[in-house]
Amino acid sequence: MKTPQDFFLFCSGVETSVLEKCPTDRNKYAGIGATVFFTGVLAFISSGYALFTVFDSYLLSIAFGLVWGLMIFNLDRYIVMSMKSNGNWWRDFFVAFPRLVMAVLLAVVISKPLELKIFEKEIRAEMVQMEQEVFKQQEDRVKERYNAQIADLRAQTAALKGEIAAKTAARDSLARIAVQEADGTGGSRQRNLGPIYRAKRAEADQAQAELNTLVAENQPLIREKEQAIQNIEAFVQSDIAALDRSRLDGLAARLDALSRLSGRSLAIFYASIFITLLFVAVETAPILVKLISYRSPYDYVLHQQEHVFEMANLEQVTLLSNNVKNKLKFDTETGAHRVNANIAAEKAVIDQKLKETLEGMKNKGFDWEGVG
Repeated sequence: MKTPQDFFLFCSGVETSVLEKCPTDRNKYAGIGATVFFTGVLAFISSGYALFTVFDSYLLSIAFGLVWGLMIFNLDRYIVMSMKSNGNWWRDFFVAFPRLVMAVLLAVVISKPLELKIFEKEIRAEMVQMEQEVFKQQEDRVKERYNAQIADLRAQTAALKGEIAAKTAARDSLARIAVQEADGTGGSRQRNLGPIYRAKRAEADQAQAELNTLVAENQPLIREKEQAIQNIEAFVQSDIAALDRSRLDGLAARLDALSRLSGRSLAIFYASIFITLLFVAVETAPILVKLISYRSPYDYVLHQQEHVFEMANLEQVTLLSNNVKNKLKFDTETGAHRVNANIAAEKAVIDQKLKETLEGMKNKGFDWEGVG
């Protein structure tokens, strides 16, 4: 390859011996080859970036990206090279359709990692939010394991405090009634410390004693249950602290982030579509160029050479077939003749022996006395 044009002609898969007879087609096929080459380069860059997000290694990403780029280059070169113009557009289209489908599929595969790189800043911001959502879900699942136990303890604590509050309210009511009886604002409406007051005071004192007993019984239980709640909450915080807080930085997470961004933002959605369409256009350009172009001298010369080879092959096959048929006919006829000759010879021998036997019997006669 002396010039870049020769290299691009190699990329197009053109037959150089045929192209030498059609110099006007060199630029056409050099352009097709350049498109195939740069598609392979884009495939290398795209796959290298995608694999770097997976392996986080420059060496591995370059190695695998190079393999992928060469594979896409070779596949594109074969697709373009295998297309031949027959002069019938519809026939050419149906022949090229599977190749177009393959080219579109390759374009989508190549474009997606490059989309991730183009929207990298937006994707990183979205992934931070996704991380927070994942952390929140993890914390909620941890809390759900203890919520029932904490709620039960809090209900028991509230019940114990409720008993104390009810007993305190009863004590306060009885004490207030006794005071009102003493100052004449309630009860008998007579201000004195007589027997009615003493009776009500006794009830208030009894309520106070019952309250003291209840507080002595319930307060330790309340402190125990509150301490149990604090211990469980400490366990919850310990389990939350032990959660895996690794960052979302994989290829799947980036694709998910891009999908979320496209769903929320029409601008990103349309940009993603147009980027994919751009790669589809680049990937299918060589096929479309060959499909919509008129038959060039290269096509005619190539068709002529292929037709000559086809006719020569047909001639050789026909001659070989005729030779086989003639040999079969010769073997069949000679075999039949040989069989007939052998039959005739055997028949002659049998006839001769039979004749000699009859002659012998005539000359010798028949012994009648021996029969008696």
